[in-house]
Amino acid sequence: MKKYIPFMKSDPFVAVIRLQGQISNGGRGLDNPSLAPVIEKAFAKGKPAAVALEINCPGGSPVQSSLIAARIRRLADEKKIPVFAFVEDVAASGGYWLACAADEIFVDECSLTGSIGVISAGFGAQDLIGQYGVERRVHTAGKSKSMLDPFKAETPADVKRLKGWLDDLHTTFIAYVKTRRGAKLADNPDLFTGEVFIGEKGVAQGLADGIGHLTPVMKARFGDKIKFRRYGQKRGLLSRFGASILGDAIGTVEDRAAFARFGL
Repeated sequence: MKKYIPFMKSDPFVAVIRLQGQISNGGRGLDNPSLAPVIEKAFAKGKPAAVALEINCPGGSPVQSSLIAARIRRLADEKKIPVFAFVEDVAASGGYWLACAADEIFVDECSLTGSIGVISAGFGAQDLIGQYGVERRVHTAGKSKSMLDPFKAETPADVKRLKGWLDDLHTTFIAYVKTRRGAKLADNPDLFTGEVFIGEKGVAQGLADGIGHLTPVMKARFGDKIKFRRYGQKRGLLSRFGASILGDAIGTVEDRAAFARFGL
């Protein structure tokens, strides 16, 4: 009732944003367009004492990771609201990119953090289609337009070009982590190799600030009367009634495959 009575001070609250699943650019999982209204509302509704990110994310699209993290930082700086990240099972690769949007990062003793690297994976089916009498026909204007075609054999030039892209993305990722974590990071040559660290080992490397869970850490910072308001992605009406069963099934398989890379 306090918030409806003029001149009465409301109890402090923390806005909690749930970031669960793979970061995707295909409309499934976490992406900037679907998270934008969630993040904006968390920072704008009332005056939260802090924004907490509940993260359970194995990574995904580097661009979507960057866009989501940039939105969080922009709003945090504009509204002068501190941001805390709380890692559950994993904050790896793009998931760790999201965690770095926070001012402080807390993990569970069993949480996986890191995997600061970039990966590209696919399949080659050039021999398969031949077995079925299928002829691949591709016509291009521009010598690079059909690079990395899964129905053609890889060429050294294509692999070299892809490696250059991955190296550029990796450099950007490393620079972002160093900007956000600064002197907290350990002087460890394995830190940016894609290596993953568990619990206290991640803290020792400077990837996280401590072992801690959302409720007790926030109560320790803001008092026992602190409240929590939760914000997360909402499924569309058609999806809730089963109209997107196939898309949801594909998304679930992709999500499980991403978590499986970390034994989860």
